[in-house]
Amino acid sequence: MRRVTYILVFIAVCNFTEGQQLPLYTQYLYNKFLINPAVAGSDGYTSFNLTAREQWVGYYGAPRTFSFSAQTRLLKKSYILKHSGARRTIYRPATDGRVGIGGYIFSDKNGLVKRTGFQASYSYHLWLRNQTQFSMGLAFTGYHYKIDEKEINFEDPNEPWLYDNLRRGVFIPDASFGAYLLNAKYNVGFSAEQLFEASAKLGSQSYKNYRLQRHYYIFGSYFFELNTQMEIEPSALIMMSEEIRPQADIGVTYIYNKSFWAGLSYRTSGALLANLGVKYQNVFIGYAFDFTFSEIQRVTYGTHEITMALKFGDAARKYRWLDRY
Repeated sequence: MRRVTYILVFIAVCNFTEGQQLPLYTQYLYNKFLINPAVAGSDGYTSFNLTAREQWVGYYGAPRTFSFSAQTRLLKKSYILKHSGARRTIYRPATDGRVGIGGYIFSDKNGLVKRTGFQASYSYHLWLRNQTQFSMGLAFTGYHYKIDEKEINFEDPNEPWLYDNLRRGVFIPDASFGAYLLNAKYNVGFSAEQLFEASAKLGSQSYKNYRLQRHYYIFGSYFFELNTQMEIEPSALIMMSEEIRPQADIGVTYIYNKSFWAGLSYRTSGALLANLGVKYQNVFIGYAFDFTFSEIQRVTYGTHEITMALKFGDAARKYRWLDRY
């Protein structure tokens, strides 16, 4: 039984150290808020996003992730009366329109480890020259790690591992920071996750000082207009931690009439990513397929990801919010 315990702890530790401490997404371009809190409310929309990801379909114990996010901007919707020293009554906005808020929850299972997390974000947006917006964001995050006891059977009711804190569940609070530069033609972002590198107390005393790794994301994209209806968007995402070498997604997306898109990317860890999507009124639906070049592809049906989003405020805010503040 001791051998089984070592194997389980090894699986948990590898799960943390090999780069999937946090959920992995392919369609980050269409919901950058999941990897950067500064994005909350940056485009003036009120958005609701639902994402379901099945990694390495057909492989037992492969990662499975579900997430739901919401974000909005506190716009200048109303005005209040102000009395000046000259006995004049003037109208001023009730809000400055520079604050964004958002949050998301996710459920992620990877092997025996189940993770449930949430994030609550606050962002502040400033205007630079040439209708370029600079945003900063902070987020409080929390993760609950737990071993799925349904996957394990012990013959000895006194087995010490039955009472291990990882089996009962461990809650880990932390924080994230992000910066985001947005223009109608391009966007660039940087974020740092797990700033405090909160402790994950696993199994035996030998892991009592183990801490989650700080993760960093750098992304950017640019829009090239081919004509009034067609655009090409090259993009890049770099992911790294303090102990794992950088990994990049480099790709290009074709966009037609801002209602249909199809893209192809290469992940430097050895994977080809394809995605397509469609917009109908205020509903966005996207699908992505990951084909990995590693040996595991021989026993799987690839990785599949579906995203659905609702965005409100298109007529009133889409790039008209640029001259509101």
